[in-house]
Amino acid sequence: MSEVFFKELQIPKPDYNLGVGSGSHGKQTGEILAKVEAVLLKEKPDLVIVYGDTNSTLAGALAASKLHIPVAHVEAGLRSFDRTMPEEINRVLTDHISDVLFCPTQTAVDNLKNEGITKGVYLTGDVMADVLAYNCDLAEEKSSIIEALELEKHSYLVLTVHRPSNTDNKKNMTCIFEAIGKSGKLTVFPVHPRTRKFLQVHGIWDIIPSNIILTEPVGYLDMIQIMRHAEKIITDSGGIQKEAYILEIPCITLRDNTEWIETLEGNWNVLTGADKDKIWDAIINMKPDLSKRYKHYPLGASKKIARLLEMAMQ
Repeated sequence: MSEVFFKELQIPKPDYNLGVGSGSHGKQTGEILAKVEAVLLKEKPDLVIVYGDTNSTLAGALAASKLHIPVAHVEAGLRSFDRTMPEEINRVLTDHISDVLFCPTQTAVDNLKNEGITKGVYLTGDVMADVLAYNCDLAEEKSSIIEALELEKHSYLVLTVHRPSNTDNKKNMTCIFEAIGKSGKLTVFPVHPRTRKFLQVHGIWDIIPSNIILTEPVGYLDMIQIMRHAEKIITDSGGIQKEAYILEIPCITLRDNTEWIETLEGNWNVLTGADKDKIWDAIINMKPDLSKRYKHYPLGASKKIARLLEMAMQ
């Protein structure tokens, strides 16, 4: 699935593809750690940059740290304060072994300070805001998904679900679908192959309400396009919560917490978990405060990080 992102965003092909597939968190992290270490021993970099909160983020940071190579963490300091989330473990551990920490928000800076981390911490803004701004016009120009799905702008919902706490839970998925079905709102749902398999195995696939349009996973430009013209977005993704906020589209988050707490201001994002009644109520009644529009993720983070990295390497 990653190939479409390299193509659409015109990202050069990586020099190394580790070839690590799915598996348990321990297996995946261990394999990445070993393979990244081999690359670092060969390339001997002056610094390693890791991004986000995935298993590859932690594995890359660990490999570099053990080889005494400085680590820079982009998107540092985020906390959901939910240690049942694998991402939260990855965030905390990566931050505590990083030498340079680029924080997207003041809240992230404060989180690090509360954990005793103040050295090498910089408030930079969020690179995802830069990426989104850069690609919005490109999406409008190149994406035809609105026409292909015969959607009326601002009259449909977008649904994404990928966290195992939802996708591997029959009750949760059933409640999510029942809430959307009850709302009667036309909803676009790009389905990950793993999620599709679970829904089929557990007999949920055949009872998905008819107002939900099921599609294959979509590329980044298509995703921007269907999000920016949606009435509301329903998701359990941290990144999409933030993108919805930046695009000024109300977001319903299928979690009980969020690491992007700024998005909750002005009711632009509401936390419902997988509670059927809360989801339905948000679909029907949620109205953001238009006086409190997007303000927390200013542009320019990418250039600021580049300048700081140049300074760090001098």
